[in-house]
Amino acid sequence: MTNMSRRAFTLTGLSALATPALIRPARAQGGSLVAATFPGSWEDAYRTVLTPMVQEAGYELTIAPSMAQDQIARLMASPGQPPYDALLVSPGQSDILVKEGLIEEIDPTRLKNWDKLTPAAQDAWGPHVTIEVNGIAYNPEVVDKPSGYRALFEDEQYDYNLALIGFGSNTATMAYTEINKAYGGTYENMQPVFDLLESYLPKIGAIATSGSNQMTMYQQGEIAVFMASTGNVARLRELGMPCEFAHPETGSPSVPVAIHMVKGASNPDAVYAYMDAAIDAAAQVQLAEPPTAMIPTNTEVPYSEVISQFVTPEQVANAVYPDWQAINEHRSEWTETFDRLVVR
Repeated sequence: MTNMSRRAFTLTGLSALATPALIRPARAQGGSLVAATFPGSWEDAYRTVLTPMVQEAGYELTIAPSMAQDQIARLMASPGQPPYDALLVSPGQSDILVKEGLIEEIDPTRLKNWDKLTPAAQDAWGPHVTIEVNGIAYNPEVVDKPSGYRALFEDEQYDYNLALIGFGSNTATMAYTEINKAYGGTYENMQPVFDLLESYLPKIGAIATSGSNQMTMYQQGEIAVFMASTGNVARLRELGMPCEFAHPETGSPSVPVAIHMVKGASNPDAVYAYMDAAIDAAAQVQLAEPPTAMIPTNTEVPYSEVISQFVTPEQVANAVYPDWQAINEHRSEWTETFDRLVVR
C-alpha cells in the first residue's frame, strides 16, 4: 500500500503542475468578482452561503477553488492580469503576498461588520474569517486517543494506521514543526523530524497527496489516524464516520484564515461586499455548523454545539501559533527533502 501511495503522490504532484490556467468569466452588468477559495467543503460552503449574500449586495460572485500555495503561483504567473480579485489564505501565504506586493491594505470603514470582529481578526490586509485549530483525527473504533504527536511514532498501535502528507499542507507543516520541537529541533534545524520520518516510513499507513485524499483514505478504512483540523473531523462525522479529535499535549497548532484583496482587483467594491458577507453574523452562524464547523471571528456569533465538542474559546486563545516568517524561509527546502524521502 505504501509504494502505491508514493506513486500516487508523485503522479498527482506532476498532474497538479499541468493544471490549466483559470479562465475569468465575463463580467456581469452589475459588477462581479472572482474569489479564490479552498477546494472541498470551503468551496461548497462559500458558494452556498456567501454567493446569495454578495448577489443581494449587487455583485456576481464566482468561486474559484484553489489551494493557498496555488493561488500565489497563479498570481505570480500572471503579472498585470490577476486571475483573482480576492484570495483566501493563512499567515504563511499572507507574508509572501505582502512581500511580493500582490495584495492591498484594506479600508476598514468599507466593511459594516468590521467592528464586530474580535480584535485579533482585524488585520490591515483583510479580515480573518475563521481560525483553524489543528491536532490529530483518529478512529476510536480502531485506535486509542493519541496523547500527542510523539505517540503516533512511538506507540505500536498507530503503526500502519497513520497517514502523512507533504509540506504543501499548512496543517502538516505546523504538525511537523511541533514534532520537530518535541525531538529537540528548531526552525533552523528540521533534521530531527526528517530522521524520524525516514525511520518510520516502513510502518506508515499511507502517504497522502492532499487533505482531501487523507479524508478519503480514512473513509475507506485505509488509515485510522492523520493530522487534521477540527473542521476535518466535523466533516467526517457529518458523513457518518466514527471520528474524534485529539489536542496534542504540547498544544494545538492554530492558524487564522483571511480574505485579501488582490492588488489591481478589477472591482474593489465587489471585494468589500464579499469580505463583509464572510464576516457577517448570519453567514458565520451557518458556517459554524457541520460540515464546515468554522470557528467564528464575529463576536456576535457563539461557538456552535459541534465546535464546542472540539475546542473552547480559551483553548483557541492559548493555542500554538507558529512563526510563519521562519517557516517561509525554509519551507521550499523542507518540501524538497520530504518529497525525496517518500518517493525514493
